[in-house]
Amino acid sequence: MLPALALALAVWAGGFFSYAASIPREVGNPDQRTDAIVVLTGGSLRLEVGLRLLRAGLADRLLVSGVHPDVTREALLRLLPEWTESMNARIDIDYAANNTVGNASETAEWLRERGYRSLRLVTANYHLRRSLLEFRDAMPEIEIVPHPVFPEDFHLAEWWRWPGSAALIFSEYNKFLMAHLRLSLAGLIKG
Repeated sequence: MLPALALALAVWAGGFFSYAASIPREVGNPDQRTDAIVVLTGGSLRLEVGLRLLRAGLADRLLVSGVHPDVTREALLRLLPEWTESMNARIDIDYAANNTVGNASETAEWLRERGYRSLRLVTANYHLRRSLLEFRDAMPEIEIVPHPVFPEDFHLAEWWRWPGSAALIFSEYNKFLMAHLRLSLAGLIKG
């Protein structure tokens, strides 16, 4: 029993360090145009980056997914100078999603309703891998261009020296493993 536990812990630890090393440090395709931009709420800079991408013409439309029901479009307009009145007609707000699975489900429906075939997914770099896992499962027919955002309070370089950053990576890695396990089991049941 003890050797099996030690082996499981070693595999988990190896995966954890591999996960930490795989967190994006730059945007891979900064100029690639897509049908839509999808911003996942929940962290700093995400919405600002999404709005700049829309303004730059990298997509026709933007979906802000996972907005708290108490936050109005007008409040967002007042808080974000990047969000102009002229952009309003090109921005949709999703109030239904309250987690990454919900973001993927609501986004898939939104894309299919509009006949879109590609999206740029804007979220924090530490959240991107799990988001891609959920989004690719919910919409395998859609081309997804990852667009990581780099929060100022998340320290990727020497993350082990920053307790908050280390805890965030630890949490995201475990959520990623649980999502991967859930989707794998669902695939086995379907198949």
